[in-house]
Amino acid sequence: MKLSVIYYSQSGHTAKMAEEIVKGICEVAGCEAKAFSIDAIDREFVENSSAVIVGAPTYAGTAACALQTWLEAEAGSYNLAGKIGGAFATAAYIHGGADLGLLTILQHMMFLGMMTYSGGCACGDPVIHLGPEAMNANEDSFCELFRTYGKRMAEQTVKVFG
Repeated sequence: MKLSVIYYSQSGHTAKMAEEIVKGICEVAGCEAKAFSIDAIDREFVENSSAVIVGAPTYAGTAACALQTWLEAEAGSYNLAGKIGGAFATAAYIHGGADLGLLTILQHMMFLGMMTYSGGCACGDPVIHLGPEAMNANEDSFCELFRTYGKRMAEQTVKVFG
């Protein structure tokens, strides 16, 4: 089962977290995942994926404009309706808008007909309500959280489509 992780990253922090999600997904038997920058998406892989996870850094208190533009102008052409959707974000500092960035991504996913999922409190600790967030200053401390999120997304995707 294929899962795609699509992201925008200017400094590399968001790209690193995307790769951590891929590692978590690949821990689930039968799951294959790839991460793609919005500038280099493998359309066939994404369209054949059962889940798509989208992430961005936050600027001006919300998801980066480049990712929002992609969501508005291009995401609809990838046949995302009916797929599981998830979101993740990075920020320079706490309270920098990561929650608003996640909500922006999830709102676009619902508009496109995706089934959004995060695991919420149903999966226990660590609780990941909207999606994982990482602060750039100590990004390595967030790697396990992002791997856990990837694994949970893959497990749910298998439950729904397996």
